[in-house]
Amino acid sequence: MARVIAQASMSVDGFVAGPGETGFEHLFDWCVNGDVQIQPADVERAYHVSAASADYVLDMLDGLGAIVVGRRQYDVMNGWNGRHPSGLPVFVVTHTPPATAGPGFAFVTGGIAESVQRARNAAGNRDVGIGPGSVVGQALDARLVDELRVDLAPVLLGDGVRLTGPLASAPVVLGMPRVIEGKNVTHLAYPVSYQEDRP
Repeated sequence: MARVIAQASMSVDGFVAGPGETGFEHLFDWCVNGDVQIQPADVERAYHVSAASADYVLDMLDGLGAIVVGRRQYDVMNGWNGRHPSGLPVFVVTHTPPATAGPGFAFVTGGIAESVQRARNAAGNRDVGIGPGSVVGQALDARLVDELRVDLAPVLLGDGVRLTGPLASAPVVLGMPRVIEGKNVTHLAYPVSYQEDRP
């Protein structure tokens, strides 16, 4: 079965956005500071990453079949102007769908489990990615996440939006990470374990 992978660029003090939606130039510097160009489905956007980050990004892009995000991320990104750069179907967890949206977006009012299931159906044998913020916490609480990928940026933001939001199921134990050192980023890919799974 395809994996469910939560992924985010994060500051050393645990934030995926600084106060007032700031700090992105630090969190995502690794996406533009290298010599290797990677072209996602959206031809108007490209990654320029270090050689060390290139394999990580290609593995992520090649493995994904659908994406789940929260309504907050969708709004902050202005709906990616109607088309997610990955070109993949995006399932937005929300209480209230917007009046209009791009053709690649589905708005799911039934919660995180329904959103992930619909994304799994769309992804087939490929992985499902979950964006940062409260949806990651909801997915962890529902025991839906198989791997947590953190792109650790060398910055302290001091406050802002946390990686997961509150966790009812804490502690969630992470296994030994796969570690990739890129330029101005350390990629950490942790397998996720839940208390009931441990001896």
